[in-house]
Amino acid sequence: MEPHAGGSRSSAVQDETVTHKTILVGDSGVGKTSLLVQFDQGKFIPGSFSATVGIGFTNKDVTVGDARVKLQIWDTAGQERFRSVTHAYYRDAHALLLLYDITSKSSFDNIRAWLTEIHEYAQSDVVIMLLGNKTDMASGRVVKREDGEKLAREYGVIFMETSAKTGINVDLAFATVAKELIGRSSDLPHEPKFRIRDTAEVKKRETECCFFT
Repeated sequence: MEPHAGGSRSSAVQDETVTHKTILVGDSGVGKTSLLVQFDQGKFIPGSFSATVGIGFTNKDVTVGDARVKLQIWDTAGQERFRSVTHAYYRDAHALLLLYDITSKSSFDNIRAWLTEIHEYAQSDVVIMLLGNKTDMASGRVVKREDGEKLAREYGVIFMETSAKTGINVDLAFATVAKELIGRSSDLPHEPKFRIRDTAEVKKRETECCFFT
């Protein structure tokens, strides 16, 4: 059971039986499928994935305090020819994890275009997290952490760096999204917390890993 696009989610998010549609987006090759496998199965399978074709998903429960949050996580293709398919899934998404590869400047440069698409097609109260993936490849880093933090501040979204290979911050990323979904359940429907074009005041977590609107 998912709330329809454009409807109120306040009561829905409070209902633990509701499945929250969570979508992984970003350029091809940034590690979306590997991130999902690491979170779902707790392992990294090197060289086993070709580019995702179309859409695939898995269901996963995340425990936040005494609450259990059901996530339906969708892995999307990053290639341009599948972009129109991805757009259709934005409309009823509760959360979006937007990935770039810290060893790929182009994947980071394209984040603004992805955010523009999200602004156009997703609901205004969608939870968005920006993830700089592949931190295990530090020697090949071309995108500084500070650049990711700056972009997250500009758009008022949550930020974290992850490694789908080693598992660093992978569980934390999804737990943070789940916690944010619970937190937003108390917001009034006409007062969405996320406005992509607004400059948001940023709060750092004690772990100094995340940014919130």
